[in-house]
Amino acid sequence: MIKQLKDWIVEADIASMQAAMETGSVTSEELVRVYLERIDEYDSAINTILEINPDAIQIAKDLDKERKETGSRGNLHGIPILLKDNIDTQDNMHTSAGSIALADSYAAKDSFVAAKLRAAGAVLLGKTNMSEWSNFMSSSMPAGYSSRGGQVLNPYGPGEMFVSGSSSGSAAAVAANLGAASIGTETAGSIVGPSSQHYVVGIKPTVGLVSRTGIIPISSSQDTPGPIARTVKDAVILLGALTGTDSEDPATFASSKATLQDYTPFLDVSFVRKARIGIPRHYYQHLDKERLAIMEAAIATLTKEGATIVDPVSLHVEQQNWNNDAITYEFKKGLNAYLSQLAEDIPVHSLEELIAYNHNHAEAALLFGQDTLVRSQETTLTEATYLQKIKAYKELPLQRGIDYALDQDDLDALLLPGDVDGLYIAARLGYPLISVPAGYAEDGVIDARGHSTKGPFGVVFSGRAFSEPTLIQIAYGFEQATHHRVPPDLDKMNVREQHV
Repeated sequence: MIKQLKDWIVEADIASMQAAMETGSVTSEELVRVYLERIDEYDSAINTILEINPDAIQIAKDLDKERKETGSRGNLHGIPILLKDNIDTQDNMHTSAGSIALADSYAAKDSFVAAKLRAAGAVLLGKTNMSEWSNFMSSSMPAGYSSRGGQVLNPYGPGEMFVSGSSSGSAAAVAANLGAASIGTETAGSIVGPSSQHYVVGIKPTVGLVSRTGIIPISSSQDTPGPIARTVKDAVILLGALTGTDSEDPATFASSKATLQDYTPFLDVSFVRKARIGIPRHYYQHLDKERLAIMEAAIATLTKEGATIVDPVSLHVEQQNWNNDAITYEFKKGLNAYLSQLAEDIPVHSLEELIAYNHNHAEAALLFGQDTLVRSQETTLTEATYLQKIKAYKELPLQRGIDYALDQDDLDALLLPGDVDGLYIAARLGYPLISVPAGYAEDGVIDARGHSTKGPFGVVFSGRAFSEPTLIQIAYGFEQATHHRVPPDLDKMNVREQHV
């Protein structure tokens, strides 16, 4: 039975796991145990899991008992889910944002996201490695590195392929099927970027659709948690379990009329036939030959499926030079608020103390420095100046950005390459994105930032605020027409000790 389960689990989706548990052919406890075996067997090569929930098996047993006695809570009952290490969980797991400074920190209460997952019956399996402080620590730190966890590696080519974004551990773990799905967080590309590089689906929701309470912050205007899964359907199931108004996160108030608890009705392949999709060619210019061919193939697929393609479209903010003044201010304010409420025995309670701690533990903490943290600490913006900057920060994108392009050509969505370059406008506005596997670059090149372009690559569908239903329909139609995802061959991984 265990051998059969280990073979079956490789690409099993949430619906099939749920069906198997309903018929009694498998239990949540068995799912948890087989995932723990996979983590033990494979994760040393890719370094995606920071820690396992020591109570996961008992939680699964309790949920199995509940299923027998009172029935299932729904789609996530008994499903093992991983969470990024910046998401608070009131249990025997730490929450550290990858920092050794918080290696012993336990959250005093669940984040909104963790509480929603528990209520839905999910098993919180473990915490995933990430870019330390969500990559807002050092300008030279590679994606996926943390002082607590080391370097996340890509299971399609450990040490060879780019992992992208701060949710790299969450994406790589799902790609390697070390959990049924995961939760990542995004400020600018950190869900959809890693998803694109790991042949998985990532949904970055509209800011406010999912609460940020209990998540170690970067930006109050841009941060959002979101699901990462192996299929659009699984990601959509997870999204519906996360949404809701939260009195502690004012951003959720604006989303109350747009929030749904079930997005599965939008898994509709027929919508693509009437969709109008724009191609912002400015964001294709940097692509190497193979990745450009993947994008052209995606356009051809959408055309074949009946979509109307408008090529090219222009966003009048394409050439704008973005700065991080507003985010730097938000990071300092938000992080100080988070750290200040930690237990007294934790060594840091402010950004200033964090910088000093890292300096005093430089050998372990500062392999790549902390210039971004220092810059944030030194910011002298007043609240009034910040408000002026945040207004200017969004004014032009609102006037000449995504909405403008969609309105000009009556479009439903934009199609972007799955790297970070084209995703900043959506990030600035807090708009949604969905990444879907689109192809595999066999050779690739080393790009201008020193990253290999070899390996999996995804397309990203972008739309206006709260357009998740439309983007889900287009993404699902594309996925069902292509089925690009294939799992990595974990038994043939080139295992190198590159955990730095």
